[in-house]
Amino acid sequence: MKSSKYTARKPDEQGFIHYPDEEHETWSILYNRQIKILPNRACDEFISGLELLGLSPDTIPQLSEVSEVLEKATGWGVARVPALISFDRFFQLLADKQFPVATFIRARDELDYLEEPDIFHEIFGHCPLLTNPAFASLTQTFGKVGLGASKEERVYLARLYWFTVEFGLLETSRGKRIYGGGILSSYKETLSCLGSKPTHQPFGVNRALRTPYRIDIVQPVYFVINALADLQVLGESDLLSLVREAMKQPMYDPLFPQPDSSSL
Repeated sequence: MKSSKYTARKPDEQGFIHYPDEEHETWSILYNRQIKILPNRACDEFISGLELLGLSPDTIPQLSEVSEVLEKATGWGVARVPALISFDRFFQLLADKQFPVATFIRARDELDYLEEPDIFHEIFGHCPLLTNPAFASLTQTFGKVGLGASKEERVYLARLYWFTVEFGLLETSRGKRIYGGGILSSYKETLSCLGSKPTHQPFGVNRALRTPYRIDIVQPVYFVINALADLQVLGESDLLSLVREAMKQPMYDPLFPQPDSSSL
């Protein structure tokens, strides 16, 4: 596991995490610019979850406050973790209905992109939809399945996670909407994903499992589900069998230039 330049902040004896004013200001910048562009882009379920969480635009939330809301809604919570954790730890937390949150926030020179997820990405991007039973159910399934998967199978599971939990789109009567946390916590991605430049494909498990992606660019392709209930159906399927079937087939050609080195 590679190292991170960030260090997660630890709580005091009362469980309270003290962030310096500059980091609260960074949260405020990120929060306020996202909240302005979410109308008519984010799905209704995300907006409802955001309202439930009651996040402050001015201060980084305490994890206990977030867990209290999630517990009442879906039985979930959040768990404090270092900047980077192992796949084993990641999958175990999800299986236990604990969403991992690294308690650091990005530096100002990385407002638009950082490689490892920070507290804004995890809390603002993902936690609102963890109040939704279908989304929460699929997220837990990824954890349970990942624990029993081989290293090679986990690569495919990560790809499916990427195209759903992180970068998924939803078809609605008012047009496409965003539910993926990787989009909803990214200013550039939120503005670009619903435009005419990227490719929008109806969600198919096999195709998503075999579609390459890059973590360091605005995505060139998104998969669109018809309803969040589709995520629960996906979570109730035999994901490992679907992964193993996909592993027997060739990958689709990437829709981006191949970098010298990246995680695909």
